[in-house]
Amino acid sequence: FSFLQERLRCMLVLLLLLHGTDSFYVPGVAPINFHRNDPVEIKAVKLTSSRTQLPYEYYSLPFCQPTKITYKAENLGEVLRGDRIVNTPFQVSMNVEKKCEVLCNLPNKPVTLTVEQSKLIAERIREDYYVHLIADNLPVATRLEFYSNREEEEKKKEKDVQFEHGYRLGFMDGNKFYLHNHLSFILYYHREDVEENQEPTYRVVRFEVIPQSIKLEDLKADEKNTCTLPEATGSAPQEIDPSKENQLLFTYSVHWEESDIKWASRWDTYLTMSDVQIHWFSIINSVVVVFFLSGILSMIIIRTLRKDIANYNKEDDIEDTMEESGWKLVHGDVFRPPQYPMILSSLLGSGIQLFCMILIVIFVAMLGMLSPSSRGALMTTACFLFMFMGVFGGFFAGRLYRTLKGHRWKKGAFCTATLYPGVVFGICFVLNCFIWGKHSSGAVPFPTMVALLCMWFGISLPLVYLGYYFGFRKQPYDNPVRTNQIPRQIPEQRWYMNKFVGILMAGILPFGAMFIELFFIFSAIWENQFYYLFGFLFLVFIILVVSCSQISIVMVYFQLCAEDYRWWWRTFLVSGGSAFYVLIYAIFYFVNKLDIVEFIPSLLYFGYTALMVLSFWLLTGTIGFYAAYMFVRKIYAAVKID
Repeated sequence: FSFLQERLRCMLVLLLLLHGTDSFYVPGVAPINFHRNDPVEIKAVKLTSSRTQLPYEYYSLPFCQPTKITYKAENLGEVLRGDRIVNTPFQVSMNVEKKCEVLCNLPNKPVTLTVEQSKLIAERIREDYYVHLIADNLPVATRLEFYSNREEEEKKKEKDVQFEHGYRLGFMDGNKFYLHNHLSFILYYHREDVEENQEPTYRVVRFEVIPQSIKLEDLKADEKNTCTLPEATGSAPQEIDPSKENQLLFTYSVHWEESDIKWASRWDTYLTMSDVQIHWFSIINSVVVVFFLSGILSMIIIRTLRKDIANYNKEDDIEDTMEESGWKLVHGDVFRPPQYPMILSSLLGSGIQLFCMILIVIFVAMLGMLSPSSRGALMTTACFLFMFMGVFGGFFAGRLYRTLKGHRWKKGAFCTATLYPGVVFGICFVLNCFIWGKHSSGAVPFPTMVALLCMWFGISLPLVYLGYYFGFRKQPYDNPVRTNQIPRQIPEQRWYMNKFVGILMAGILPFGAMFIELFFIFSAIWENQFYYLFGFLFLVFIILVVSCSQISIVMVYFQLCAEDYRWWWRTFLVSGGSAFYVLIYAIFYFVNKLDIVEFIPSLLYFGYTALMVLSFWLLTGTIGFYAAYMFVRKIYAAVKID
């Protein structure tokens, strides 16, 4: 008994400790302690632009190169994102200031850009490219200060500060191009508590840059590779003329500042860029929508159903009841297997696979296990989870296929394992060919593509077969009523019972419950922002599941009341109606928010959007289908059928 008490006390202390800490160290992401003069390596990640959506590796432009270029070994997520992390020649030491230093070439021998290189740099500046560097795994940010719309007196005192990821490669003035050839690094460190006689240790907690364009003549450099920056007012920027050779110097300076920010919360700067208030507003709005829907649903459906079931179960009024219209009349046909049962069960199997994968990824990310500091972890986890969730997808698909009187289980399992992943792979391969043509680092290398194919056919396919085998062998779903030999004639339907009207009606509420969160997800994907509000996303996902289920039940009830028993495919299509609104929103976002004009970036945007819409339709369609199926079995089990 005392041992048990001890265990409980330990657990309580652990819970209190966890509760008392705002953030905790994720396994594998340990802080690095630096002493004074220790080298702090600055690496380059990639160049990105929201105008072209094509990332390029750092040395695709003629920047200064170290004597030996070494690329970091990358995980699957980093490769798919287009990251190519590489070393740079910047020499930065902990807590050591540098006023101005020439990066490569001697001051009397400036870098000479050829006409081709000058053209390429000018083109990248016109396309609004940003350069992304990291120091101690912390991405570089550019500080933007501006006055908010406050009162005039307050304006003088307080500026609003926002951070922009990376720094601009250069800028345009009229038709002239200017390159940011001087970088002022501002690194913030946090001094750690150590014993009295020990050397102080430091941790990097923020990495900022002020990019400047300074003409070659204005950079006064000496033989020791040090230089003097001109006065801010009297300096001219470094122009890049794409029609001729250009001479310039790449220079940098390093400034260190002490900071109160602890290592554990050093990412807060990057993650609090978006307004949290609007997320709460969005969640409250969604909850109100769902409660409103639940209220209507419970009032109408439960009252109507009780009345229906009471009427149908009155022994003496059977003759009168049979003459009435209503859902009881189609009891002999409601469980009649639909057309193409194999394709339906395969799509639903993929939907289950997606549902399990998304649920686990969001939940794990919400616990802080997929922090942005472990670059590419989210995408890697999603890929592997989708492969392993094939067991559940196969099981549900196999059981449903057997319920729908299917016999060819091997063909059904193959269809489940290849239909949705095949479409995804096909679209990605076509898009990848276009990215290859542009020599972008966003192109998935051939070995990675082979590895993904091996994962698909080596992990996912066997697991789907395994799940399908057990699902097909299991007892089929128990339908409460028998199916008649001869199909019943379906009366002519009203205009509002049309499939497309159903899709439009059913999609509004689930989409309305999540569209604000969708804006932030789109910004993260297309505008190189960080998305880390997984707690909000988890709540929105729960709300989405509830609203899809409810709307699906309402739609199937109205359909059965109209004596139309062909609900299997229709429920799947109609429940995924919010995917149609996601497509409309994606087009709106493209027109209003993004500045994409070229063909290949537009093709990439709409190609990836098509994949998102397809996946979202499978997810919401599956949720709605299973909710409707459970509802239909419940109501027909409640009435007495002779």
